[in-house]
Amino acid sequence: MTNTGTAPTRTSDNQAVGDVLGGIVAAWAANDADAFAGFYTDDATVVLPGGVFHVGRNEIRAYMAAGFAGPMKGSRSVDEQENVRFIGDKAAIVVSRSGFQLPGENRVPADRVRRATWVLSKRDDRWLVEAYHNCPA
Repeated sequence: MTNTGTAPTRTSDNQAVGDVLGGIVAAWAANDADAFAGFYTDDATVVLPGGVFHVGRNEIRAYMAAGFAGPMKGSRSVDEQENVRFIGDKAAIVVSRSGFQLPGENRVPADRVRRATWVLSKRDDRWLVEAYHNCPA
């Protein structure tokens, strides 16, 4: 993981950014669309393979709720941060290797391995996802 900036501030911000991604993984494991969407800003964007494009926390929540009630029920997300870069005091870009496992799988199949880019901002001392995009790794 790579950081830029002063150590004391970046250490706590780095932890907070990691906590956001960890919270998203935990919400996915619980199949909790409300908790999942709670880590995104009201106007966040999500771009996924296949032309999927969502704007706003409510669309993200609805998309995940449908997935958790259907084909993604019981699945879990895997996300490993590869790079974190801070831009000023209130923005961060995270690149991660990610994917998801369906029930009974012990690893992410190659066709579901993704590289993801997360853009986060600090609002009222809380880091939230502004934009997310992934593509096949």
